[in-house]
Amino acid sequence: MKLPRRQFVHLTAGAAALPLALQIARAQAYPTRPVRLIVPLAAGGATDIVARLIGQWLSERLGQPFVIDNRPGAGGNLATETVVKARPDGYTILMASTTNAINATLYDKLSFNFIRDIAPIATISRNSLVMVVHPSIPAKTVPEFIAYAKANPRKLNMASPGNGSPNHVSGELFKMMTGVDMVHVPYRSGGPALTDLLGGQVQVMFPATVSSIEYIRDGRLRALAVTTAARSDALPDIPTVAEFVPDYEASNWFGICAPNATPVEIVDKLNEQINAALADHKIKARLADLGSVPLSLLPANFGKLIAGETEKWGKVIRAANIKPE
Repeated sequence: MKLPRRQFVHLTAGAAALPLALQIARAQAYPTRPVRLIVPLAAGGATDIVARLIGQWLSERLGQPFVIDNRPGAGGNLATETVVKARPDGYTILMASTTNAINATLYDKLSFNFIRDIAPIATISRNSLVMVVHPSIPAKTVPEFIAYAKANPRKLNMASPGNGSPNHVSGELFKMMTGVDMVHVPYRSGGPALTDLLGGQVQVMFPATVSSIEYIRDGRLRALAVTTAARSDALPDIPTVAEFVPDYEASNWFGICAPNATPVEIVDKLNEQINAALADHKIKARLADLGSVPLSLLPANFGKLIAGETEKWGKVIRAANIKPE
């Protein structure tokens, strides 16, 4: 039987729209089973704590477990590759951070392109670092430190948790923007680096505020400045580096990403729930305990943040000729 043209057009249009309708329906029902939140570091650190905080919120609000899956290794690239290669259905998501933007340039032969292969979902927080020195250093301000370092080229050792870590590149950015010449001393983690700083074996470091604040308060370390654009609520009397070095900014941000091509309805649903979490006073208080400030961005703006950070740290890595360990 030959169908009238109008009826034929309506039937074909309906058939074409069916996959989209099914996709939207699945997204509205999401999640219908547990979701894996891949964390690129071992359990117990700040990244893991933030992931568990958000994972618990999502579990309670969306009615399915958000299971934390710690996948340390290869500087965070192992976890990222796991998510990139997962089905783009919202059931495997990544705890992303500044490290992802750094790694895009730090590693020459990645099996993925982070900007191309990842769908940004939502930012969570931004963590300040703090420029600290051993009390034996006579400088009490950033300008005094710059003058002292220039008068003693390559006599100051700058510790970090490893080559290409956010702490390392933050220090290299400071060196580039001020013209000081310090020797970088990489450690395998932040703990041993701080131990040697406390002992005076190294003289300066850019650790996370949360890991150094007690040493600052008891006078065992001297804080010269925080690295974020605005002062830290945790150290309100400590100036920013940018107050003395215009346009300097460095921080560690956290966010949630998914494989590219994840349905926009799922991305938007998760973004809405994560932003709701960041408005909750209990979540804000817990993040503050970790030295974090909530950072609420829509997916498109999160994508711009990733692109901007990738370009920024790429310039630092190339200029300083930083190589992975």
